Amino acid sequence: MTAPQTTGNPTLALACELIARPSVTPEDAGCLELIATRLAPLGFVCERIDGGGVANLWARRGTARPLVVFAGHTDVVPTGPVESWHSDPFTPDVRDGLLYGRGAADMKSSLAGFVTAIEAFVAAHPDHPGSIALLLTSDEEGDATHGTTLVVNTLKARGETLDYCIVGEPTSVDTLGDMIKNGRRGSLSGKLTVKGVQGHIAYPHLAKNPIHLAAPALAELAAVKWDEGNEYFPPTSWQMSNIKAGTGATNVIPGTLEVLFNFRFATVHTADELKARVHAILDDHGLDYDLAWTLGGKPFLTPRGTLVAAMEAAVGDTLGLKPELSTTGGTSDGRFIAEICPQVAEFGPVNATIHKLNECIAVDAVAPLSDIYRRILENLLTRSETA
Repeated sequence: MTAPQTTGNPTLALACELIARPSVTPEDAGCLELIATRLAPLGFVCERIDGGGVANLWARRGTARPLVVFAGHTDVVPTGPVESWHSDPFTPDVRDGLLYGRGAADMKSSLAGFVTAIEAFVAAHPDHPGSIALLLTSDEEGDATHGTTLVVNTLKARGETLDYCIVGEPTSVDTLGDMIKNGRRGSLSGKLTVKGVQGHIAYPHLAKNPIHLAAPALAELAAVKWDEGNEYFPPTSWQMSNIKAGTGATNVIPGTLEVLFNFRFATVHTADELKARVHAILDDHGLDYDLAWTLGGKPFLTPRGTLVAAMEAAVGDTLGLKPELSTTGGTSDGRFIAEICPQVAEFGPVNATIHKLNECIAVDAVAPLSDIYRRILENLLTRSETA
């Protein structure tokens, strides 16, 4: 296998360098050092905010507002069986117009695009208004407890705020530029334990079957129409993912029933409002239960405004496309950044192969990705109507 030909395509060259570093969560494998080495000569102050075995980089150029931030992660998911890949997942390979390697789409091409976009922008506008920063972590694909959230909390403690943030998640569906994520739904999980009384199935009057007791309440929860959603979000969804009860025997009434469920919810509700409605339904059915909650992420939304307009214009000017605005999909680190930034949106390459074997990105999308990021900077920092 020969090394990919990257001459004349600095973004592709950097993407290959990053892919070659096996940065499986929470390992960084030197990716942040490589990026900081590129940024420092441009006048960026590069600060490591590491913790809990996770590597994080906060790099900023300038002190004035507005502050435009690119955010992302160097970590990748495990490869799965290496023998099932057509080429080594950490040896970047270009074939048939595609760049293969773990992280090619999620999200090392975006990171490379950030860097080369900033390099081109600073070269053209060395004295640009405002400031530029990068917020990068090695723990987005993992627990996400010592990654972006740690950096956000550090910045919050300093009183620092962000004006605009572009997260480089792979948002495109069929072709580069067809979708921007301007928000994400929240994720709220529950572990419900309904208590009964175990007994012999031939003597039901001496037992209390928690399955029978819980069934009407679960049916009601499944039938609830929680909201209508709004212009940007689909209706809130409540789904059961696991139900467990019994000893495995056919002649024993179980003593408890355990149900795992999850809300994916819009900004129409807060997590506390959803919790209260669930408890009210369970209480109405007279159940004896315990319920433990886990808030995986709050919803966030950036309505049409300065950032979305700058991103739409950048895509249109580069590719001639009108991107769709969407809040579909899972959670992202944008949920943490939204705590200190009023406008957060995501944009990146096609996501069809993310987390899969033979992850790849179209080579002819790599340079335009960088061009779009550069144009976003120009739209936000050099045009008087948005500066």
